[in-house]
This record gives sequence, C-alpha cells and structure tokens, in this order.
Amino acid sequence: MARFALETVIGAAPAEVFAASLDLALHVKSMARFGEKMIEAPAGGVFTEGTTATWRARHFGVPFRLRSIVFDVDPPNGFSDRQISGPFAAFLHEHRFEEHPSGTLMHDTVTFRSPFGPLGRLVDALFMRAYMRRLITERNAILAAELEGPGRTLSA
Repeated sequence: MARFALETVIGAAPAEVFAASLDLALHVKSMARFGEKMIEAPAGGVFTEGTTATWRARHFGVPFRLRSIVFDVDPPNGFSDRQISGPFAAFLHEHRFEEHPSGTLMHDTVTFRSPFGPLGRLVDALFMRAYMRRLITERNAILAAELEGPGRTLSA
C-alpha cells in the first residue's frame, strides 16, 4: 500500500476547519481544476457519519467515477473517508484536526493501492504517491484560503 501524510496549519479554529473539510461545495471548489463533479450528493450538502457521495473527475486525461463513504466522524477532532467503488484497489483518507498556536494543525493521512497488482505498485511508487500528495496539498491550500480569507479573524 502507498501512503503519505501531510500537515497543514490553517488560521482558523479546529471546529471551523473540521466543518469546512466536510462541506461538499468547498470540496468541489477545491477539485475544480480536475473537473470533479458530484453526481450523487448526501442530503443537506454536508458529509455526516455514514453518508456517501459519487464523484466524476478526470485525472491523466482519463474520466472516472468514485463512490466514497464518510465514517468515524468525531467533531471537531476528525473523520475518515474511503472509496467503496472506483479506480483504486483501496483508498483511505484520514483527517485529524488539533489546536495550534496559529489556529489548527490539520493532519491528512492517505493510504491507497492502485489496481493491477505488481504493475499498480510500480505506478504508485513511480508517480501516483507524488501526484496524490500534490492533489491533497492543493486542496488544503484552497481550504486554507477560504478559511483565512480577507477580513477573517480567528474564532474560538
């Protein structure tokens, strides 16, 4: 299994970062560059325990669909999501949030495995891990920009 971890400091309270991380509209905005569209959304526009969503996106010029489920929701400390169908043989994204002097330290741990056995492992080692790391880093930068936008102050 390929795995990477990221830490991002965001100038907002953990509860705000937690809520923003579960916001569907913000997720779609953060993945707009990849043409990601939600084709099946949970009611209310926010992920909660056990909700699923189906996404359509294009990566490497290849269109795909991914269905994911959110679980282990523990406000404002964290949650996880995993692919239940889609392009990966396995995909798990763990999100954790903790207080930081500048707001919130957000931890992302992503574990995945591409399909096709040994060939998939080679793809993961050669470029998929780095690609996925850049994708999550970009998403986090957009999340931070939304939460730290002009005129915002750190809330409790």
